[in-house]
Amino acid sequence: MSEHVDLRKPRFRFPFKVSIEPRLQEVPRWYSLLITLGAIIFSLLVVALVIAIVGGDPWRTYAHIAKASFGSLGVISDTMVKAIPLMLVGLACSLAFRMRLWNIGAEGQFFIGAFGASAIVLIPVLPETAPTWLFILLMAIAGMALGAIWGFIPGFLKARFNVNEIISTLMMNYIAVAFNNFFIYAIWSEGGFQMSKMFPRTTWLPRLTDYAEQVPIFRGLTTHFGLVFALLAAVIVWLILYRSRWGYEIRLIGDNPRAAEYAGISIKKHTVLVMMASGALAGLAGMSEIGGVVHRLQGAISPGYGFTGIIVAWLAKLNPLAVVIVSVLFGALILAGREIQPSGIPKMIQGIILVSLIASDFFLRYRIAITKRGEE
Repeated sequence: MSEHVDLRKPRFRFPFKVSIEPRLQEVPRWYSLLITLGAIIFSLLVVALVIAIVGGDPWRTYAHIAKASFGSLGVISDTMVKAIPLMLVGLACSLAFRMRLWNIGAEGQFFIGAFGASAIVLIPVLPETAPTWLFILLMAIAGMALGAIWGFIPGFLKARFNVNEIISTLMMNYIAVAFNNFFIYAIWSEGGFQMSKMFPRTTWLPRLTDYAEQVPIFRGLTTHFGLVFALLAAVIVWLILYRSRWGYEIRLIGDNPRAAEYAGISIKKHTVLVMMASGALAGLAGMSEIGGVVHRLQGAISPGYGFTGIIVAWLAKLNPLAVVIVSVLFGALILAGREIQPSGIPKMIQGIILVSLIASDFFLRYRIAITKRGEE
């Protein structure tokens, strides 16, 4: 009886097995921060590679961004001006996203808030001789009220008819811009130009430079009172989310809707209220930009604050206090973008950061397990 011998070369097998497993426990905070930092560094390296491919100097570009945004007290002040609307819009997005309501309409709520603030001046509701504090108060209320109404509509549609809030809020952006343009071009146009008349000085938000006589170092600094609004809003939103019953209910709905419903929490009511609060914050951002920077109603009042606010909220991990810090960094990016050619680089950086952040969530939800293959 002959014995058969297999002379074929044994097939190579990798000694380790790599598998992807869902995480059963919440990751520690330090790990989440590490993943976020890694996503940012990866984004900057990708952008650097793109700039180098097209013949630019990436490190010189980054150095210029830093110098143009933080190189002197004056440019730091200008950076804060760009950061103020981002803080408020970032807070608006963070509040909605915390309940897993995808408010993509902050840009429209920003524009409609600017319209509400402008209406107080252009109708006019008050005479030009009215005190500044009264103008600011009414403009803030009007901006927040119209922003809340603009948030109420998709919130109600979501709660009553389960309409996808991504689509409804996105479409309402276009409606808000068209609504503003109608008044800019047809009703409040100054001499046929695509803008309203300049607001009287009594309606302007106070700036640091207005107090240069008392504090000489403030001379030429453009940071305005909207920063106070933004910082107060960040503290209030943080207290609501983490120190109030309503905030606990918002977080519970975002984490586990079934448990929230079992506990007797009305998801429909919270959907409407949270969307209104989110819209009010974005509307306040529009008011602060009109009252603190532009001082007239016109079409070009936002370089995309509403959409950049989405990136700010994600990068801040929906933490209201972290939104303030992240907004300053993105404000610096917007400010430096005026001097960088090609001008699309800041937008490219923002986009790559957003994609990297979304992709990095994979490592928060899943773990890569490497095990040694057993002997067969």
